[in-house]
Amino acid sequence: MAYHGGMSLDPNDDRPPYLQVNSVLRAEILTKKFEPGTQLPSGPELAKRFGVARGTVTRAIDMLRDEGLIVTRKGSGSYVRERTERPVGLRPHLEMAFADQQVTIDFAGFSSETLHSAMQEPLDKIRAGRLRPESIAVRLLLPDTTAPMAVPTLVDGLADDPALRNRARDIALTNAAGIKHSVEVLAEMGLVEKATVDVKVYRATSLFKLYVLNHRDVFFGFYPLRERTLAVEGKARTFFDITGKDATLFHHAAGPDAESMGSQYVQQATTWFDSVWSTIAFERA
Repeated sequence: MAYHGGMSLDPNDDRPPYLQVNSVLRAEILTKKFEPGTQLPSGPELAKRFGVARGTVTRAIDMLRDEGLIVTRKGSGSYVRERTERPVGLRPHLEMAFADQQVTIDFAGFSSETLHSAMQEPLDKIRAGRLRPESIAVRLLLPDTTAPMAVPTLVDGLADDPALRNRARDIALTNAAGIKHSVEVLAEMGLVEKATVDVKVYRATSLFKLYVLNHRDVFFGFYPLRERTLAVEGKARTFFDITGKDATLFHHAAGPDAESMGSQYVQQATTWFDSVWSTIAFERA
């Protein structure tokens, strides 16, 4: 097992030591300083490296395991997951994002239903005083449902159906409103200094979903399509629809330098989002 050296924790970093240790190890795993299948240094080695208590290292390692980055083998140690393991989930990284002082979440997709659900746990922890960010800024970029869309569309002739678009609009608005209320009420309660949720739409069909967390982590996934039959506005309709819950998310994280693949992916995803947000996106009337 190779030992990977590194600097001690940054004294100017306001995050708890276990989060700092987790961030460093996570970056080293994602940038392949620890190759898939290799063993991490032992707890005592990591405690010595970072100048922290063993319990701090244990907590950081537990988070890596929860994120799906490592596996722990009893009596052997912790190992970086092989490439064939399932992709890392959104939820643990979202909670890590809320551990920062300034939280920014940008989402582009068909609706923000998954994000709405995933945010509830970290928001509960803020209400309980277990997480204490200073500010939260969320931007939601959704499709404009007032014009014909690629999906949802009727199976018969791929015809547009305003009733299906109305249904998609209602789903998107319900979740966006839920996110807006649950985030902005934190500022009203004095639990954070500032909390904003902005929503814009653009004239395109969202066939993928994109999350940018604190300009540091990106999750990207394609929406699978499926045929379904539902009663919409009192009439049975057979149509093609997206299935957000079945989308596999791929994780990209900014590495220790701007030239790493992860850093470039995060930078390009952020640039794409900002460019759409500031040009062709507009607030829904």
